[in-house]
Amino acid sequence: MGLDDRRLSDEGLAPEGRGRIRLIACGALAHEILALKRANGWDHLDLQCLPAKLHLRPEKIVEAVEAAVRAAEGPVFVVYADCGTGGALERTCRDLGVEMVEGPHCYSFFEGNAAFAARADEEFTAFYLTDFLVRQFEAFVWRPMGLDRHPELRDMYFGHYTKLVYQAQTEDPALDAKAEDCARRLGLAYERRFTGYGDLAPRLAALGR
Repeated sequence: MGLDDRRLSDEGLAPEGRGRIRLIACGALAHEILALKRANGWDHLDLQCLPAKLHLRPEKIVEAVEAAVRAAEGPVFVVYADCGTGGALERTCRDLGVEMVEGPHCYSFFEGNAAFAARADEEFTAFYLTDFLVRQFEAFVWRPMGLDRHPELRDMYFGHYTKLVYQAQTEDPALDAKAEDCARRLGLAYERRFTGYGDLAPRLAALGR
């Protein structure tokens, strides 16, 4: 099968109008993608997640996504935004003939890319967390930055931030409380903003139509 055969198209669709599509996704989005699949009956979408910890080394994301796309059979959609690759992931997906989620990062598409861009000038000192990052705060923020061993580094890392914005995908009081505690530990003001799934939901809904 050539790479062009992996393009999303209407060819070979099932009688109900939706053929199978493999989602190659960031592991940090697994919970949200599975929730959307269940809620909408998107049984034609097959989820394959790459390790969420790739975000700690964004230069490795492109290589991992390319390998997964090349190994896949049938139509593929990449559920990553740019994610710190400096446009390299978009160029690679274009060369491979596959589409991907639009936006610079998941904070943007969860809020809605247009809405996030409109806030950019007033929120350049905001630090963002999603549901996943609230759950995995120790593993993805606190320990990788060495704050568990050297708490004195907090002001060096976060001194230029003014607030922590928790972009909530779900209504979960326990996550709200944990996110507020994350803000306290980082010495930042706290803001909770319910975003739901933002642009991710309509983008996945369009697959296979």
